[in-house]
Amino acid sequence: MNKPALTAPTVDVHAHLLLPEVEALVADRPGLAEAKALDARRNGPEALAVSGPMVRERIPLLTDVAARLARMDAQGVDVQLVSPSPSHYHYWSDEATARQVWQTANRVTADHCAKAPERLRGLGLVPLQHPHLAVEALDDALDQGLLGVEISSHAPGTPGVELSDPGLEPFWARAAETGAILFLHPFGCTLDERLDAWYLSNTVGQPTENAVALSHLIFSGVLDRHPGLKIIAAHGGGYLPTHIGRSDHAWRARPDARGCAREPSSYLKDLWFDSLVHDPAVLRHLVATAGADRVLLGSDFPFDMGNEDPLGALRAADLPAAVHDAIAGTNAAALLGLG
Repeated sequence: MNKPALTAPTVDVHAHLLLPEVEALVADRPGLAEAKALDARRNGPEALAVSGPMVRERIPLLTDVAARLARMDAQGVDVQLVSPSPSHYHYWSDEATARQVWQTANRVTADHCAKAPERLRGLGLVPLQHPHLAVEALDDALDQGLLGVEISSHAPGTPGVELSDPGLEPFWARAAETGAILFLHPFGCTLDERLDAWYLSNTVGQPTENAVALSHLIFSGVLDRHPGLKIIAAHGGGYLPTHIGRSDHAWRARPDARGCAREPSSYLKDLWFDSLVHDPAVLRHLVATAGADRVLLGSDFPFDMGNEDPLGALRAADLPAAVHDAIAGTNAAALLGLG
């Protein structure tokens, strides 16, 4: 169907930035080699052989503002919400290194966005592996003029840190108090070598991690205790929205699944989801399940698992004009506070 012209800017909430400065500061730190070896095992040699050249050919889009804006123009995107590549999380790092990582990431991301302030908004990083430092890192990001931070589905380790960890309660409270945007974007999957072929580490791993992380937030009552949180889930929330009925059934049938105040499906309307689901039918289902006001345009710019034509993918879902326009930009403009 024909779509009317938008009155709001088109906004892509899922776009990435490479930070060479972060990689330079961790290059000689203990723990990096082990983390890289784990990542290699999880992905497998075939995936690494493809991913290396893919990233290298996209470095201009990931680092150069002029190249980014030119591609946005070609896509019909007015504004990007730019977040660091998840490869920069470095959740293996000790406290001193973690502080350097978030300070550098926040500063470099803010500097990148400041070169085109009308078109670029940014997110920083926090060290989930050190929950007691998360508020400090969030405040640093906000002080830099960023809108919030990007987080993974968990912080690996022994023990790891899930998003339901009580140590993160001050972080959730501060994020709700400040209105910070939290972009939930997994990196890696704890299914490990079971997914080390055919790029299952990404195609299956990412939506699995999204579903697990969101389930921790819902079932643990985080969203009950902090109703003002502004969480955007990448990849359409993964498998959770399409299989949320199973979560509802568990909540009704089992007392051990009743950590939240109401049916899990009701919390989908308290979250936001990007549109990057690679299937028009799934996008229509996401809109029906979460609500048309809870879905935002997302492309995973400029990686190969993203969509080079996010507005085309949105049109393919053949949604009503008002819903199309809401997802293309109106919802994000309201959430991000764009004029």
